[in-house]
Amino acid sequence: MLGPREVLARYHQAMRDKSADELAELYARDAVHEFPFTAPGFPPRYTGREEIRAGYRAAWGASPVRVAEIRDVIVHETRDPEVIVAEHTVVVAVPDGADAFTVPGLLVLRVRDGLLVHVRDYMDGFGLSSARNAISR
Repeated sequence: MLGPREVLARYHQAMRDKSADELAELYARDAVHEFPFTAPGFPPRYTGREEIRAGYRAAWGASPVRVAEIRDVIVHETRDPEVIVAEHTVVVAVPDGADAFTVPGLLVLRVRDGLLVHVRDYMDGFGLSSARNAISR
């Protein structure tokens, strides 16, 4: 059974692979993934593994960018063995040689029986939205 740090490593790999299926398989069937700092074009939450899969498949499929690197990962343990807090910086590569950009983020992951049951995803949604708008010009 995977612990929270192993789930985080696989979560990051799914991001690099841009694989909604790899990501969704890390979640319990009834998991919740929340975006507390949502921005235009981003939902406030996904409920259930299949909604998570569909949401990420749509978002990643519609975007020409890819995750080139995830760096500055710092994991904070909590008193609850199911919960970790992870800081990271995602380096996003842009097609056609445009400059890459970075998106800082923080994840609060609750892992039970080796699966994510709750995620609070604090990404810089406005920065991501601004970068997305700049790419589409």
